Amino acid sequence: MPIKSRIRTVPDYPKKGIMFRDITTLIQDPVGFRLVIDNFTQRYLEEKPGFDIIAGIEARGFIMGGALSYTLGKGFVPIRKKGKLPHDVVSQEYDLEYGTDIIEIHKDAFPEGARVLLVDDLLATGGTAMAAAALIEKIGGVVTEMAFIVNLPDVGGEARLKEKGYAIYSQTEFEGE
Repeated sequence: MPIKSRIRTVPDYPKKGIMFRDITTLIQDPVGFRLVIDNFTQRYLEEKPGFDIIAGIEARGFIMGGALSYTLGKGFVPIRKKGKLPHDVVSQEYDLEYGTDIIEIHKDAFPEGARVLLVDDLLATGGTAMAAAALIEKIGGVVTEMAFIVNLPDVGGEARLKEKGYAIYSQTEFEGE
C-alpha cells in the first residue's frame, strides 16, 4: 500500500529494540497525507459506523481528526494532556511503560449520547486509546469506532480494545514492535 511505504521506521527509538513507526514522513508528503485523509473520508462517507463528532488524541490525532472533521462536515473535540484545556475538564489516568500519564477532555465537549469517532495516528498497546474512550464515556458519549493510520497488532492493543468491545479500523499494519 502506498501509505505504508511513506512511513519511516526508526530503529532503537525511543529505546533499544523498538522499531518506531514515524508518520511525519507520511504527512509531510502531500500525496501521502491526501491518501490518508481520502481513505478515512471514503470509509466514513460510505460505510459504517455513523457518528456525530470526531475526537482526536494529542497530538497526531489532531492532524487527522481536524482534516477529517473538515472533509466530513463534523465537529472536532481535542483530547489533551493534563493542564492544556482551559475550561472544566474530566481526567483519566492511564499506564505508560514507565509510569502513568493523564489526559483530559472538556466536560461539555458534546451532548450526552453523542456518537464519537476516536482518531489517532498509531495503535500499539492501546493504553492511550482506552483512556480516551473512558473519558468519552465519562461525559456520556459512545465510541462508535477507533480509527488509526497504523496498527501494530503484535503489541496487543488491537486485541485489548476489541476484547473491551471497541470497533477498530486501521489503514496499515506493521509486524512486531
